Amino acid sequence: MSWRSDAACSAWDNSECSGTPYCPPRCPRFYDREEVPLVIRPFRESDRGATVDMYDDIDSYSRTMGLPPATVPQIESWLDRLRENGWNLVALDGDRVVGHVAVVPADRADPKFVVFVHQDYQDRGVGTELMKQVVAYADDRDHEALTLEVSKGNRRAVTVYENVGFEVVERMRSDLEMELSLEKPVAERVQRPPAERE
Repeated sequence: MSWRSDAACSAWDNSECSGTPYCPPRCPRFYDREEVPLVIRPFRESDRGATVDMYDDIDSYSRTMGLPPATVPQIESWLDRLRENGWNLVALDGDRVVGHVAVVPADRADPKFVVFVHQDYQDRGVGTELMKQVVAYADDRDHEALTLEVSKGNRRAVTVYENVGFEVVERMRSDLEMELSLEKPVAERVQRPPAERE
């Protein structure tokens, strides 16, 4: 992957970045597999409309386990509950929200999370980067583990989770419960500045 200073910011090239005390838990800027510069950062109130738009436009193949909800009022209500009870990150292509992750409840040692990427940005590394970001932020917030439920048939998602380090802890009829302990070296690894990453 090449890091170009002209794509995301003309004054910034992270290929030699060693980080600063002011950086978030993980560098928010990255290039997807199509060399599109994206940013992942904490959700802001001003992101609500664009996040609702992303979910309203998600195709049926990207929906799983009844999520996201089907109508705009249901999406708005669901998103508001996620924001009230947890913490959220968004992936942005300019002003367009192309991915979202929510972690709930925020005060639990091992919260659950959901992650969605718009179909136009799937298979481009956005989901993997969102996963790395959520691990870095969860560790920074002193969570002990992250847990999730995923449909057994969603092999793409299961593979992404396994590649980050999640393990199956329970097999249910049609779903898997997976967990990632933040005691593992993965939490430290994802927080390294770009120049120190493998």
